[in-house]
Amino acid sequence: MASIENIGQIDGTEVQALTLEAEGLRLKLLTWGARLAELWVPDAKGQRADIVLGHDSLADWQTHGTYVGATCGRFANRIAGGRFILDGRAVQLDRNEGANTLHGGTTGFDLKHWSVANHSDSHVTFATTSPDGDMGFPGTVQARVTYRIDRGLVIEMEATTDAPTIANLANHAYFNLAGQGSGNVLEQELQIEAGFYLPVDAALIPTGEVRSVAGTAFDFRQPRPIGQNLPDDGGFDHNFCLSAPTDAAGLRPCLTATDPASGRRMRLFTTEPGVQIYTGAHFAGTPGKAGARYPRFAGFAAETQLFPDSPNRPQFPSARLDPGQTYRHAMRFDFTPAGT
Repeated sequence: MASIENIGQIDGTEVQALTLEAEGLRLKLLTWGARLAELWVPDAKGQRADIVLGHDSLADWQTHGTYVGATCGRFANRIAGGRFILDGRAVQLDRNEGANTLHGGTTGFDLKHWSVANHSDSHVTFATTSPDGDMGFPGTVQARVTYRIDRGLVIEMEATTDAPTIANLANHAYFNLAGQGSGNVLEQELQIEAGFYLPVDAALIPTGEVRSVAGTAFDFRQPRPIGQNLPDDGGFDHNFCLSAPTDAAGLRPCLTATDPASGRRMRLFTTEPGVQIYTGAHFAGTPGKAGARYPRFAGFAAETQLFPDSPNRPQFPSARLDPGQTYRHAMRFDFTPAGT
């Protein structure tokens, strides 16, 4: 079974850490935020390193770990004005990023204490209940997140509701394939299966246009360094519209990331139509794990998702969830040496 230890309290509730190890991978998960805290992956020589950013203490997680490794929801990413119309009624959400709502509001799923529904040698399932009106969202939502080692790392998210609502969960791990604390990721290579992306305004809200990546800094259809042609000083924080077809399991190729120095390669597959690539411009000497200090661009997030602000954009894939339906979102991360 997964090993479980109590590591302290947040707001008077005990936080548990669960460790899984199989198939050459080791991961540590936290009940606080249903969070991926460690992911140890071998390089081309078989040497393992922890490739996700994080923190050693709960105090640092609370102070510096905004969304790091967490499950974000009820609606991951941004909703303009924290407002949308559902069945003719205006819904006003908690606004936690200026005039807008980000990742579900001030106390989204990332700050919830999730329960351990079940676990084994190779998986952990977390569960939480979000009551009607939580951060302004209608309907009582039951959510579950499963982490599983199965020919790589699989993350599966589900949600049900007792009233019409919206749902869009995402995992917010930051990856550095050279190992957390090893510097920035600008020389690591990225290929994204996307011919289009969503331009954004100054508040990072999509304008509604779906624009071709051709001839732009957003063209990752062929592998290239993340730091090549950064769109501005803030790097990338944009949704890419995935174009590859899905397989029999409903998964489509999303991206391939490679660290040339270590030879680690990560392939990501997802059920979702979009992926938000964020290159971690906000890190600035931030305390990390094992005494590390994270510089700007210390890791990149690859948040598979529905499109940002989709409740206000009928041309985007719908985030609506009704009673009797089950929201499902799956990701699979495959790790292999580059060149194989």
